[in-house]
Amino acid sequence: MTAPVFEEYEPAADCGCAGCFRQRRTAAVLPARYGGHPAAHGARRALVLVTAAGVVLSCGAAQAAATAAAAGRWVRADPADPADPEPATPQGAVGPLAGVGASGVPAEPSASQAAQRTTTRDEIMSRAAKWVSSGVPYSMTAYWSDGYRQDCSGFVSMAWDLGSNEWTGSLAAFGTKIARSDLQPGDILLFHNPADPGAGSHVTIFGGWTDSTRSHYVAYEQTRPSTRKATTPMAYWSNSSQYVAYRYKGLTGQTGGSGSATTFPGAGMFGPGADNAFVTQLGKLLIAQGGRRFYQVGAGPRWTDADRQATRAFQLAQGWKGAEADGIPGPDTWELLVKGTGRAIPAGTGGGGGQNPAPAPAFPGRGFFKAGQSNSHVQRLGTQLVRKGYGTHYVSGPDPRWREADRRNVEAFQRAQGWRGSEADGYPGPETWRRLFA
Repeated sequence: MTAPVFEEYEPAADCGCAGCFRQRRTAAVLPARYGGHPAAHGARRALVLVTAAGVVLSCGAAQAAATAAAAGRWVRADPADPADPEPATPQGAVGPLAGVGASGVPAEPSASQAAQRTTTRDEIMSRAAKWVSSGVPYSMTAYWSDGYRQDCSGFVSMAWDLGSNEWTGSLAAFGTKIARSDLQPGDILLFHNPADPGAGSHVTIFGGWTDSTRSHYVAYEQTRPSTRKATTPMAYWSNSSQYVAYRYKGLTGQTGGSGSATTFPGAGMFGPGADNAFVTQLGKLLIAQGGRRFYQVGAGPRWTDADRQATRAFQLAQGWKGAEADGIPGPDTWELLVKGTGRAIPAGTGGGGGQNPAPAPAFPGRGFFKAGQSNSHVQRLGTQLVRKGYGTHYVSGPDPRWREADRRNVEAFQRAQGWRGSEADGYPGPETWRRLFA
């Protein structure tokens, strides 16, 4: 019998089987001449030899299937699952944008590259959000319409507007190392494994803290199946201690580790879950502009509905409508408040278009909000959650039937109040109801 000839195969970019995954993961390692680790390439050759030996020895199909299934149990885990221990994020090498003089030869990053382009935090987060809304599929070989590679490092290269496709081994050259406590939207958390770049190396974009404990943050990242924005433990599910925080060297409109008192820090510093000094500063500025009645205990670092109502009242006082008066400060709102040149909030007006807010409806009781219940109180609750900005888990909007989406939205609202444990279980009680309808 003549032994068959075996060649290395090129795995399909979107195939989820264990074999293709392993081949893609091994192929992600850079050649040794570009800084890759020789041992990783030995492992790739060994994989081909093992595959050949298995066929020659005619190993049983059932055994092979079992082996593939065992390997697939962890590599095909749902990336949206909070228990996902380590994302499968192999990546391509350093190179130009797709279709822009691509030579196929990795380029060496230089310190001068980091100063070639400038950008702002708002622009970084806007570009990142665009990929999230577009649902860009994950791939280490495909390129999106903007020329950037559809893997984790390509995503950051795009958001930072580097003009080239970098990888986790070169991104640090474009940033300045900072403390995790100084993280602000647009900064990154980077883990590069130099011994085996294909094993665990990953990078995420920091989108803001989700709670006062700073144990979780909003991560923008490129991972399977597509770009996502998700609440993530600091710094990541696995290898957390090895993630390093970096700030882009070409960042403009920001000074120092905590920002300037007059420069707009970015919309990501405000809204549900925000907890920082800029929220305190906003509250003080709004109180000085006639918004004292919105605050029961004064301005503080944790974003509350008082901040939203006072901001909206100030925006309405400028004559703004619709999206321009959504209760979240933008550059224009911030500039008017900081310079003190805007119209003050008129006396006696609330956050609802110049009318005093209606008293909160009486809490109907916990029994109306549990599995199997369908009533008007559930729909009323959902409608108010959407008004307050906590309707992100609804697919088609609130309705009378209590669903998991209702519970998750209530939980998000409760956590925004600083509550934890049983106080943030997603089921409304009298205090949740009072604050929600205040």
